[in-house]
Amino acid sequence: MCGSNGINGGCCPPAQVFQEKICGNFNGPLAGVEIWSAPAGAYSSGTFEIFNSASSTATVTATGASTPAIALSAAPGNTDSQSVNQPTSFTITAGAGDSGSYCINLYKRVLA
Repeated sequence: MCGSNGINGGCCPPAQVFQEKICGNFNGPLAGVEIWSAPAGAYSSGTFEIFNSASSTATVTATGASTPAIALSAAPGNTDSQSVNQPTSFTITAGAGDSGSYCINLYKRVLA
């Protein structure tokens, strides 16, 4: 059992924070395609980003389950991003001829 003195006087090391980065490209049409998912509680937080190519003809959107809910919208040539807590899914919707990229940065707190 760890003492109340923490790392200097007890046996409990500080928690570690791990980061995962997932990036990729997309080409429409995508009718709400789930790009990423995880079980509830797997990640403490995350930052989600979509970039819509300037050659696209329409706005690209992304949604996801988290706190708050992920709600991204990028017009052609633009990027949108959002940081959230407890993410569990990420879905992209893009029309025919629309393309771009996405990046997901996930953070997990692990007790050693």
